[in-house]
Amino acid sequence: MANLNLTLKVWRQENAKDKGSIETYEAPAIPEEASFLEMLDIVNERIIGGGNVPIHFDHDCREGICGMCSLTINGVPHSKEHGITTCQLHMRKFSDGDTIWIEPFRAKAFPVVKDLVVDRQAFDRIMQAGGYIDVRTGSAPDANSMPIDKKIADKAFDAAACIGCGACVAACKNGSAMLYVSAKTGHLNKLPQGQPEKNKRTLAMVRQMDAEGFGNCTNQYECEAVCPKEISADNIAKLNRDYAIAAAKEALG
Repeated sequence: MANLNLTLKVWRQENAKDKGSIETYEAPAIPEEASFLEMLDIVNERIIGGGNVPIHFDHDCREGICGMCSLTINGVPHSKEHGITTCQLHMRKFSDGDTIWIEPFRAKAFPVVKDLVVDRQAFDRIMQAGGYIDVRTGSAPDANSMPIDKKIADKAFDAAACIGCGACVAACKNGSAMLYVSAKTGHLNKLPQGQPEKNKRTLAMVRQMDAEGFGNCTNQYECEAVCPKEISADNIAKLNRDYAIAAAKEALG
């Protein structure tokens, strides 16, 4: 495997109040087989070896499951490669001599904590507002005790694939969280278990989204284009219908 000699343009910011700026790092001899996060690990080891503060970035599973690796690479959340998270991106997708721009996800509702790390607790609060069902706990029910049409099950599963990374918000010019919220309401609203609280859930999660400062959706589909799990924007249309029905029923008492 060949090595790459790269130049990194990395956003450095001490904290949320700091102005922040782009700093340049030379990154020679990066293995092609390394993942993007492994490349940052190598660079950080060199920075630490020089007695300086390493680049802070989020990561956890490094398997495309947790959604923590929220980096904007050359202006695109998770990079220009489709259907992958940052941790699934490998350096063989770059060429020797490339300059790579690395920035945090940009959104009003995602304040920068330090360098490339952003605070995405707004997503947690949206989930706490209604992303659940109230049922008795106990032993697991039989898988066939509640038959669900396969088309409905497939659509619910597709929506549930959302990992809450926030790429949809970072890609949207308005910082909208509609794709995220529509996925999280959608998979429950489609299933029989989610029907009793459907209207309550929809109103609560959308209103919490608005309270967090996310922008409005203008249906330009940047969110769908960068989603690592390829969540369809059709979910947004369904959320709009569910919200209109729930709001009308609430107004009628």
